[in-house]
Amino acid sequence: MLPTVTIRGLTSEGAGVGTLPDGRAVFVHQSAPGDRIRVELTHEKRRWARGRIAELLEPGPGRRDAPCPHAGRCGGCTFEHLEYEVQLDAKRTRIDDALTRIGGLEALPPIEMHAAPHEFRYRNRVSFTLRRLGGDRVVAGFHHLESPGHIVDLGGECLLPEAALAKLWEEIRKAWGVGAAHLPSGDRLRLTLRSLSDGSGLLLVEGGIRGGDPGRLVAAVPGLRSVWGAPEQGARPTLLSGEDGAMEEWFGEHLPIRPGAFLQVNRRVAEDLHALVLREIGRPRGLRIVDAYCGFGVYGRRLARHGARAVGIELDPGAVEMSREVPVKGFRLIEGPVEGHMESVLPADRVILNPPRGGVDEAVTEALARTPPERLIYVSCDPSTLARDLARLEVPRRLRVTRIQGVDLFPQTPHVETIVTLDAGEADGPGSPSPEGNPRTRG
Repeated sequence: MLPTVTIRGLTSEGAGVGTLPDGRAVFVHQSAPGDRIRVELTHEKRRWARGRIAELLEPGPGRRDAPCPHAGRCGGCTFEHLEYEVQLDAKRTRIDDALTRIGGLEALPPIEMHAAPHEFRYRNRVSFTLRRLGGDRVVAGFHHLESPGHIVDLGGECLLPEAALAKLWEEIRKAWGVGAAHLPSGDRLRLTLRSLSDGSGLLLVEGGIRGGDPGRLVAAVPGLRSVWGAPEQGARPTLLSGEDGAMEEWFGEHLPIRPGAFLQVNRRVAEDLHALVLREIGRPRGLRIVDAYCGFGVYGRRLARHGARAVGIELDPGAVEMSREVPVKGFRLIEGPVEGHMESVLPADRVILNPPRGGVDEAVTEALARTPPERLIYVSCDPSTLARDLARLEVPRRLRVTRIQGVDLFPQTPHVETIVTLDAGEADGPGSPSPEGNPRTRG
């Protein structure tokens, strides 16, 4: 007899969590809070288990039919079966749990959630895995939800990419030849397609730079500006065919874009995120500002134009090169690790931290705890590392959390961007949000 379970919540990976009759926790993908289900166990440990839904006895109040035909198999959208309000609530809960449980923070202000205007067709950059299976058979798509070693073959019907990007991906699949012969050789490639604001795009192929005929691909696909290659993920790309340095408009900047440069994947919500961070900075004229993990310097460049003395710190040489090709008066960019340079750029009136998923190095939080700015704005893509870093900053003894904002850059997934504002001084209670609002804020 299969066990019956009621789903009580969601994990940070998007699986539902319930309790088996024997007291063990069980994690079930594609389940929703409030679901009453029969579970087929697929993986068992002494204290927990994984399973799949064998029968949905009673749906939870936030469950819906997923619009994508690949839902339930594809690992790209683990929240697609949830109503959007339920997705936002789950992300708010994830932020709160991380800050209180991992960070040990208390008396926090309420978390403000900023919704995305579009649930689907929002990504301007998508990475697919391509596998050559032999006999000219090729699959390219996302990893299978239950079997990550398998790839779910996806064409332009995938609902995550922007419409122009989905069309470009479909045309590339049609034009890459038998066995994807026009792409570089290799049994396993990572294909990252980035769309520009004019609808054209760039293709980065990681895992091989030899073989194939990328020139034929560029010639055959309208809107494909270039094909780049790298021998492995994270290596500096080489132009294989097409134009170098296609120009892109990003927050009013006209910059040469190359595949390795980081830009937020949700163009529309990134504008909201940018505006929210700038609002927390306040009037920039005369302020000393540090923009750490800055990419090409989206915040520092803007603030320098409005009278701030801004310095950016960025490790990626491609992003630094891109920024230096179009300099801005009042913005100085340091190439190198943030932990190697943070102490030298303090004191500052405002510090922006926008690190990758792994968070900041302990040397950075130590430097900021010794010389705290008047205001620190931490932009995080992982609530767990955010909570760890806030604890390292000696919150609330040195800095107090005055505002927490969740920004939904990634609908249909458990990922969430968080903006935390911290002010110098002893904490005597949660700070009050500033009066400016956002039309899509859901408190």
